[in-house]
Amino acid sequence: MAEKLATLSFSDGKPSVDFPVLGGTMGPEVIDVRALYAKTGMFTYDPGYLSTASTRSKITYIDGDEGILLYRGYPIEQLAERCSFLEVAYLILNGELPNKQQLEQFVDIVVHHTMVHEQLSRFYSGFRRDAHPMAVLCGVIGALSAFYHDSIDINDPRSRDISAFRLIAKLPTITAMTYKYNVGQPFMYPKNSLSYVENFLYMTFGTPCEEWKPNPVLTRAMERILILHADHEQNASTSTVRLAGSTGANPFACIAAGVASLWGPAHGGANEAVLKMLDQIGDAKHIPEFIKRVKDREDHSMLMGFGHRVYKNYDPRARIIQKTCHEVLEELDLKDDKLFKLAMALEKVALEDDYFIKRKLYPNVDFYSGVVYKALGIPVPLFTAIFALARTVGWIAQWNEMFSDPDSKLNRPRQLFTGPTTRDFVPVEKRK
Repeated sequence: MAEKLATLSFSDGKPSVDFPVLGGTMGPEVIDVRALYAKTGMFTYDPGYLSTASTRSKITYIDGDEGILLYRGYPIEQLAERCSFLEVAYLILNGELPNKQQLEQFVDIVVHHTMVHEQLSRFYSGFRRDAHPMAVLCGVIGALSAFYHDSIDINDPRSRDISAFRLIAKLPTITAMTYKYNVGQPFMYPKNSLSYVENFLYMTFGTPCEEWKPNPVLTRAMERILILHADHEQNASTSTVRLAGSTGANPFACIAAGVASLWGPAHGGANEAVLKMLDQIGDAKHIPEFIKRVKDREDHSMLMGFGHRVYKNYDPRARIIQKTCHEVLEELDLKDDKLFKLAMALEKVALEDDYFIKRKLYPNVDFYSGVVYKALGIPVPLFTAIFALARTVGWIAQWNEMFSDPDSKLNRPRQLFTGPTTRDFVPVEKRK
């Protein structure tokens, strides 16, 4: 079959130029413009990468118009319902679901890497007690390379594997320690007898004063939350990890960079913003006035938890987290929870309003995840840290994939320069 081409023509009479059109297994075709500058002396201009594929990937596929999310080809709905988080982690990292023996071996390795270097616990005393958990995570994860420098040779596949296991295993411990330090409670060491998610909940909520017992409903809820956040294609934080990785930075530094990017309210911090919005509304009777302000361009009020950069349909993760939210509230006897009722009322109003329907603003995963976290007793500042815990799996898979891609290069975007042209220096005494 002849190569498919896209032709770029110019209105000023310059000769047209052809570029290859590449097709993936799913999704839109792309025009390969790598030779654009060499052929024309021009760059493309695409702020925010609205129409630019920065890499090729086999990990996650999103169809925003249809509301589809696939990990390695598997629908998120099936994985969230039937799998454990570590089962999904294995899939994302290796491309296939594990058999029983593979899963047992994978879980065993992760479990036996959950403890952190004892000196790392002293690192926390350098932070203020009221420091935001994401600030602490950035520092502690970045510091891991100083404690585990035996596995930062990025050109050694075994070193990359060891670093991957260490990061996946230690993130729950580090995140729980961050919470414990914040509230002034003693750190809880991980228990090998507990599952990955049970361990995180135990280290977060357990104390030396009494025995902690896992709750299957709450454990399953957290399991689903982690699965839903494990990867999401080339989002801002994943692109940041790849960008940092393209320089040859060690894996701990790259993941710390991803954490910093995730911190933003337009990305991982959105679930925090949802709860702040709900607190601001206060009562269902104030929803009409709030919606009116959202529509007013001069007001700058925003409907947080609705709409998505990619999804132009109902976020498939939102349906799952909504169901999970019901289960958690019922288990904890919070069915009459004011916050959840307010969220449901706001969703109903927004979904029936032509203003939001025309703009395809549907609830996303952040709209309900914050309510679930709050019901579980997780403080608002820790929300994004848990997001980072889950997304670390995807970041590592994307980081590893970058090394196996022969087209991978140092990421170096170009720019459209609009500053002053060349001018001569004027001594200070002659400047007006």
